[in-house]
Amino acid sequence: LVPMVEEAWRSFHAGDFADAVERGLLAGPVGFVVATRAATVYAAHLEEDPVRRLSILREAVESAAALLRLAPNWANAWYAHGAALVRYSQHLSVVKALSQGLGSKVRDSLHRALQLEPGHAGAHVVLGVYNAEVIDKVGAMVGGLTYGVRKEAVVDHFEAARALHPQSPVVLAEYAQSSLMVLEGARSGRAHALCAEATACQPVDALERLHQELTIKKKGLE
Repeated sequence: LVPMVEEAWRSFHAGDFADAVERGLLAGPVGFVVATRAATVYAAHLEEDPVRRLSILREAVESAAALLRLAPNWANAWYAHGAALVRYSQHLSVVKALSQGLGSKVRDSLHRALQLEPGHAGAHVVLGVYNAEVIDKVGAMVGGLTYGVRKEAVVDHFEAARALHPQSPVVLAEYAQSSLMVLEGARSGRAHALCAEATACQPVDALERLHQELTIKKKGLE
């Protein structure tokens, strides 16, 4: 199974997400992480049909949840579940997702990933996004009291991710977008600086290239 999973990850990093999903699923449970990540990235960044996008993300969430029942001590499985839930919530509508109780599932999955692997940069990024999205939609007070999110947590998680991967367009681009949501008066300057850093990086795979291209398109952030 190892060669099958390795080939799936090669396809993922090369940007052939459909092939990564197919190879990952063929490998069985050990390939569910790469399959879920590939499906999530494809749906969030490339799928144009909103109905199909939600369907793919829902299947990714279900696949990751099934893996958690088999491998509850695998940090990447918890991360894949949390990341898929965040993207699903964004495209469903964050407010609707929160009303369905998905917020606590996102938080719990990502916290578990960090408990198992404290240096998991991806989990820090998605937790930063989660805190920012909730604050942006319901406000800092309601977000803090009801969902346990904080503005400081946005910065803390992204700074942790940046310390682990300082030249990652993914970290920097997501940090820029989240800064726009929660950093009030200073947000524009911080976001522009982070965007400049993101566009100056050398992407190492398709996911980083997608984030860099998106950042360039949004370089007129206000």
